[in-house]
Parts: sequence; structure tokens; C-alpha cells
Amino acid sequence: MKKKIYILLLISGIFGFTSCNLDEVPYGFYSEDNFYKSAEDAKAAINYAYSTLTYLEYSRALVFLGDMPTGIMTTKSDASTDNQALDQWKTDNFDTNGTLMSFFKYSYIAINRANAVIKKLPDTDMPDDLRNRYMGEAYFLRAYNYYYLSCNFGLVPIHKGVVETLEQTSAPLARDMDELYDMIFEDLKTAEELMPVYSTPTMGRVDKVAAQALLAKAYITAASGKEKNVLLFKDMNKDVNTLYEEAKKYAARVMGLDPAYPQNTYGFETDLLKIYDIDNVNGKENIFLMSMDRTGENEGQYSKISKMYIPYVDGATIWLKQGDSNEFIKSHDGWGEYRTEAAFYNSYENNDKRQTHLIADKIYNEDGTLKAEWKPAGGSLAYPFCRKFIDPKFDGDKTSTRPYLIRYSDIALIYAEASGATPEAYSAIDFIRNRAGLSPLAPGLSTPEFREAVYKERKFELAFEGAYLYDLRRLNRIKDIQEVKNKGLNESQSTFYPIPQAEINLNPSLR
Repeated sequence: MKKKIYILLLISGIFGFTSCNLDEVPYGFYSEDNFYKSAEDAKAAINYAYSTLTYLEYSRALVFLGDMPTGIMTTKSDASTDNQALDQWKTDNFDTNGTLMSFFKYSYIAINRANAVIKKLPDTDMPDDLRNRYMGEAYFLRAYNYYYLSCNFGLVPIHKGVVETLEQTSAPLARDMDELYDMIFEDLKTAEELMPVYSTPTMGRVDKVAAQALLAKAYITAASGKEKNVLLFKDMNKDVNTLYEEAKKYAARVMGLDPAYPQNTYGFETDLLKIYDIDNVNGKENIFLMSMDRTGENEGQYSKISKMYIPYVDGATIWLKQGDSNEFIKSHDGWGEYRTEAAFYNSYENNDKRQTHLIADKIYNEDGTLKAEWKPAGGSLAYPFCRKFIDPKFDGDKTSTRPYLIRYSDIALIYAEASGATPEAYSAIDFIRNRAGLSPLAPGLSTPEFREAVYKERKFELAFEGAYLYDLRRLNRIKDIQEVKNKGLNESQSTFYPIPQAEINLNPSLR
């Protein structure tokens, strides 16, 4: 009986049952009898797949998994037990950790919805170009979710079809990283082939360039993981140099460096603050930007992510200085959940605008007078906070602040890392450094020295965007995190999170 209840819970998670009664019609899931009849149905189906990414349990997990367990951030003392466990590397909690369970569950919900589109869309009456685009987006979403599942959990079960019966919930783990990554590569190459390049970045949607970008990320993960002897990656039956070349190839396509794949849609923003301007929805950096807007009715349609970064002050509106200008923008105060580590804040190079412009250590009153300030030895502001996610037009708790799922500068740094110390690679990283107010890299670096410089640059450029732990993992540096050292965790304990015990209970193939 216990096993049956577990399986019903999995089905309810994938399909959205209102109860564990098999006679119930699952809400939000479309049967062959009432769906996929028209182009509008197809659009609703692919939107349904995208919508999983905006669920509260998924969108908040991005930061708790990508940044919280590193030296970039910590959390407040009265945060949930699950999130404190991630921050402090309390591995005894990991197999029952609610944040990990939510991320795993919602990733598979998204995969199942993408699989439904892949299965049903070919028979839908609609224009071929629209069908190809939606099919490409579905292949992308399936690969995207498998990529981040693998980044967090290592080997995971593979579902290539729609889960429609109890028996189909029992997929085994991928045999190895080769099988898992071969599927990710294949899906993304299919997506690249099927999708167009948008003329302007489109919030919440992906195109050909997004597929190329994720291919670059997947190849650099496999290349560096194999090269650095990361658990599971070190056993891949792939050549490291070939993997780096593939990462370089797809990153070059993103950057418009391949004449066969021209694009003028995406590129560098010259102004750091413009990247994070919530009104700059169609900004050139936004290869894949989560779709949220303050006009939405429910959280997920609108965002509260800014509340997570900002300290609680006194419940009042606060004002933030805009870079070196005398302009101030307003914001609400926050909950203080995502707290910048002082050691990380102090590790920036002098005059790095990514510290001075994108991390606030002072807040102001509307008239520009100082309201509160953080100081290393204490102060009236609890901690210096990330201000990449600020909406001056907030409506109560409702904002248009959105997670950056794939950003152009991330891919430019992947291109630099994969290329090594070439003139083109120097140009990419030096643009990012110059934009931050820093001098160019020292010339004449060896490939290992250059890649080390790129790694360090990624830490500061992508801070607070949920990326750093994945770099540490693929470079075999999780062991360097202080909490991991303090707890004496071994490779098997720290490299990947365990698959949640509830999922093992649900799936006989995992036992």
C-alpha cells in the first residue's frame, strides 16, 4: 500500500492531480481528445511547459542551489532548515531536503510537458514554420532541464516519452554521463535546426541562439569535468580537446563569429546597469530571461525575487544610488534571505563596478540623504546586498525582477575558456573587464593560466545569478568550499546531491 501511495504522488507531481484518486481528471494536462487540434492549442502546450520554470519552488531553488552553498552568499539564521542545510553543507539532510526535492520534481514536470509537445505536435494542423519553432522549444526545454538535473544530481532517470501510466514512472538511471549528455547534445542540435533567430530577444522564450548557448554550456561542462577528473565525468568516453572545440564552436555561433550562423540580436551591453534594468526586457544580453511581470495575478506570474536579496530595514521604501551618477531609484525593503558574504564582497578588485554599482552597501532616503550603511565592523545595514534585481516600479510585493537563465556574457566567457589564450578570447574577456572598469588581462598567459583567469572572472560577472556552484563542480573545486572542508566531506558526499529519497521510494528502478 505504501508503494502505491508513493507512485500516485509521483503521478500527481507530473500531471497535477487534485488528489491521489486515479478516477480524478488531472488539471492542467491535456488529453488527445481535447487538445493539440490547432496552432493555438500548440502555443498553449509549449507555454505550459515553460510555465514550470516560474513556479515558486523551482525559481527560488535556482539561487539556493547555484549560489547559496558557495562562498558568495549565506542565508539568515531563521531561514528554513532545508535552506540552512544547503548553505552549511549538512549532508545528512540532503536526501530529504525540500528544496532539492522541489527542484527535482519540477524539472521532471517540465520534461514531461516538453515530451507531450514532442509527441503530439507533429499531428497538429498548423503552419510548418510554427510547428518547427514549437518543437524546437520543446527539445530545448527537455535538454535544459536534463542539463541542470545532471549538474546537481549527476546521473538521473531518462524519460524520452510522456509518462502516462504507473509503469512509465520507473525509468532507470542513465547508464553513464555519455548517455545523458549525448541525449542533451542531440536534443539541442535538433532545437538549433528547428528554431529561427528572433529579431529581438523575447522574454521567456528561446530561439536558435539559446540552443547554441546551452550547447556551449553543456560541452564546456563535459570538457572541464572530464579534464579535471570530476566524479562521473572522468569516465566519459569522449576526448577532452574535442569537447572544448565543440564548446568553442557553439559559443562562436552565439557571438556571431561563424559566418554560416549570422545573428545581430544578441551581444554585449556596454552599461552594466542597463543589463539589469527591468524595462530592458529586449536587452542584447537576454538570451533566456525568465518570464515574470508585476501585472501578474499570482506569484510566478509576478516576481518577489528582489525581496530575497534586500535586507529588512523598517518596512519603508528605500532609495539606491545609480552608479556614479546623482540619480536614485526606489525599491521596497526585503526579507534578507540571500545575504552576501563579507569575504566575497571584499574580494573584488579595487573599483570593480560589479561591486560598486551592483552590490549596495548604502541605502538612502528619497531626498538623497543616507539612511543606512553596511560597514565591516558593523553598521545600520545588515549586509551589502545584490542589487541586480531591483524594480523601481514595484507594486507592493509584486515586481518584474526576473532570473537570468542564459546571459550573453556567460557564453562569451565560455568561448574564452574553450578557446584558450587566443586574440579573440582575450577580446571577449577584456570587454567584460573593461565594462567593469578594470584593466585588460595580462598578455602572454598560457592556456591553463588563461582559463584560470576566465574562471575567476565568471565568479564576479555571474555572481548572484545561480551559476557559481556549477563552475566549482565541473572544475572539481567543491572541495575548496570552507564548509565542505570543515565537515571533511569526501568526493562522493560533495560532488553531487543525492537523488531525493522520496523519488527513490517512488521508482523501483532506483533502489
